[in-house]
Amino acid sequence: MAERNKLVLRIIQLMHKLPSRQLMIVLSIIIGFLVGLIAVFMKNAVRILEHLLTNGFAVNYHNYLYFIYPGIGILAAVLFIRYLLRRPVRDGIPNVLYALSRQNGIINGHNTYSSVVTSILTVGFGGSVGLEGPTVVTGAAWGSNLGKVLGLNYKQIVALVGISASASLSAIFKAPIAAIVFALEIILFDMTMTALVPLLVSSIVATLTSYFFLGQNVLYPFKVVHSFELSETPYYLLLGIFTALISVYFIRTYVYTGKIFEKLQGWVTKLIVGAILLGVFIFFLPSLYGEGYESVNEGLKGNMEFVFDNSIFYAFKDNMHVTLLLLLSVVLFKVLATSLTFRSGGIGGVFAPTLFIGTMTGLLFVKFLNNYGLTHLPESNFALVGMAGLLAGVVHAPLTAIFLSVEITGGYELIFPIMLVATTSYALSKLLSPRSIYTIQLASRGDVLTHHKDRSLLAMMAVSDYIEKDFLPVDINANLGELVKIIAQSNRNIYPVVGKDNTFFGIISLDQIRHNMFKPELYETTKVRNLMFMPTKIVQMSDDMETVATKFQHSGKYNLVVLDGDKYVGFVSRSNVFSSYRELLQHISDE
Repeated sequence: MAERNKLVLRIIQLMHKLPSRQLMIVLSIIIGFLVGLIAVFMKNAVRILEHLLTNGFAVNYHNYLYFIYPGIGILAAVLFIRYLLRRPVRDGIPNVLYALSRQNGIINGHNTYSSVVTSILTVGFGGSVGLEGPTVVTGAAWGSNLGKVLGLNYKQIVALVGISASASLSAIFKAPIAAIVFALEIILFDMTMTALVPLLVSSIVATLTSYFFLGQNVLYPFKVVHSFELSETPYYLLLGIFTALISVYFIRTYVYTGKIFEKLQGWVTKLIVGAILLGVFIFFLPSLYGEGYESVNEGLKGNMEFVFDNSIFYAFKDNMHVTLLLLLSVVLFKVLATSLTFRSGGIGGVFAPTLFIGTMTGLLFVKFLNNYGLTHLPESNFALVGMAGLLAGVVHAPLTAIFLSVEITGGYELIFPIMLVATTSYALSKLLSPRSIYTIQLASRGDVLTHHKDRSLLAMMAVSDYIEKDFLPVDINANLGELVKIIAQSNRNIYPVVGKDNTFFGIISLDQIRHNMFKPELYETTKVRNLMFMPTKIVQMSDDMETVATKFQHSGKYNLVVLDGDKYVGFVSRSNVFSSYRELLQHISDE
């Protein structure tokens, strides 16, 4: 043990001798290879588990095990979290955003393995989620903790988190360009050239690792049979609008189910309710089982048999009306199945469900138009383009959606309609739902980093860190004479008026009473309650710093009182807040 510790210490010392840029490149190679192995392991583990559970299921016959399997997997994941790990496992990518905005890029050490175990159990047993979120948070946790062990500074650790997240997505999807764009759009809000080169290196290494173990085939092999024609443009615009509406439905359903499950008492109740509903959905629509990669591949070919496989509706597979109805059900209930998987305690990601729903949305759109004689559009093309549209609308990352959809399918010839649909979907979805599925939960707590630098920096600041308590309080029942004694002991010109239980009643300004201070005859007869006033702007402890900055701007005041409910806490000063803001800006943005 001692020898191993000496070796680790020696390696750390050698790394610290490297210049900063070279050190980050070396670390990016290590991280790229490591997270590539993690992604390969997770993929293979889920594939093997799914094969063991469903191999031998008759395609033309329903199987009641579809009702049972997802609940078993979620139960196993919940028991692991509650009784072995004994720590919460946050959602994947939101967990990374939370660490960047509130924990200086530090991610808890258990995330280096906890999301791996719980997501394999969840997805392998049929939970209707993906592996990309857990893979990203696992990679980010390795990068964060490696930076912590090496004693790196804030900027380096944050860069490592972004580098690791990018490498993880690159490995799981074999899509290095999309992974880099993803890091730029979602993870790293202030990218510099110092971090860009390691980002490229880690993504390349991670993809090569994935290629070595999983082969170089794209995730969803796609062959463009019909090239894009200009006359199809209006239909792609309509598809963009349709995918935007489905995206908003996804986001709002996800939020709504969260509110419903918050009202349920205890994890057992949530697990039972969620698992039963999820089991019912998957039993009737087996294509909702797991990540759904095979169904997506069939959908990209324009085939519809997957909708009927292993289901009670197999006998209706030649009926187009039933097919369209089932396809619509798959789109709507996949959203519910994904939400229920999360709400009942499962761990996974939303990328795979979003790609699935997007493909089915595009397929539903074009099948409906073609079947009723309205058009003769290439169905495979619209299925692929729908994938990009939904991803752009749900994640609010149009560039990631564009590059990911072409990289995982090889559909580069359809880049124009992909761009058109992704942009349309993103714009409309952003209008109807300003927050993405990743940020909507964290936004209410002010924990989200965005690409608006001012808001991002203010999100990293907390009111509690800037409270000044050297303002001497005055009792509400005091008179002017008692107030003058307090003024003599104070270096401030503002005095909060409080009750015995520290209830806040108002403030007194020195300038306001200066003309009465030298009139002793008023000391006994003038009461503090008659001198105080209630300020127009008050800061609550629950306010985020963006709100505080806005209150300073609108009030023109140099000091604002801070309350916890109706209890006096202290003051925050304009100079202190903005001085800290400038220091943080310099700390983050310096090359």
